[in-house]
Amino acid sequence: MSADDHDRSGLPAGFLAPGPPSFLDFLARHAPDVLPGAGAFPGAGAGAAAEIPHGTTIVAATYADGVLIAGDRRITQGNMIAHRGAEKVFPADEHSALGISGTVGLAVEMVRLFQLELQHYEKVEGVPLSMVGKANRLTSMVRGNLGMAMQGLAVVPLLAGYDLAAGRGRIFSFDITGGHSEERDFAATGSGSLFARGALKKLYRRGMAAPDLVLAVVQALYDAADEDTATGGPDPARGMWPLIMLITEDGCRRLPDDEAAEAARAVLDQRERLPDGPRAGS
Repeated sequence: MSADDHDRSGLPAGFLAPGPPSFLDFLARHAPDVLPGAGAFPGAGAGAAAEIPHGTTIVAATYADGVLIAGDRRITQGNMIAHRGAEKVFPADEHSALGISGTVGLAVEMVRLFQLELQHYEKVEGVPLSMVGKANRLTSMVRGNLGMAMQGLAVVPLLAGYDLAAGRGRIFSFDITGGHSEERDFAATGSGSLFARGALKKLYRRGMAAPDLVLAVVQALYDAADEDTATGGPDPARGMWPLIMLITEDGCRRLPDDEAAEAARAVLDQRERLPDGPRAGS
């Protein structure tokens, strides 16, 4: 019986045959057209790609209890603001989360497929995929989008999670070819990442408590927004605050909007006195 044949239940035989615990491998066999990068962008060229919604900036950092990942809320379309309240940080499973930068539509599709990949593995194997395994699976997905990336439609994620085996938070960054690296202490991606990383170099300390790290990350995102037009800062008038997710041994927790607002307002109040941010030794 071929994979396209159906049994009496109406399901294709491929759905009933034993296979690897990878949902991506299953799609590659039976529905390769739905994999990231399987299609072609008809208006190829940097000019056309620039008019498609893009998102930045994502920051992640480890702290005493685990790891934090956060992002601004702005999406741009060329030189225009396409959306001010986007969500660019998503839980991947119980103990990991994903932040996206790059082409929004492709990135969200990749996130959803990655979530399915982790669910499928856990259902088949009975245990969650390890943090290194998650990074390797995400590598395959990013590499699968390389053709689109070379046409200006890149997706560059940032993966953060709590490693139950190691008992600590871990961060993995990626490039457009799918190559990944484990980052030490903190990392950032997106067009404002240069400024966010520069801020964290001055503000970050190992073993920080969660409230202190939240403030440091909001400061970093503020610096990114201050220098990069594609990154959005806190917007009190519209009630838009950075999206912050904390990941510990107990799982993923999105910081409630009122707590994110409190941290952002504290940074905004300080910036009225110190527009360039905290000074060394303060």
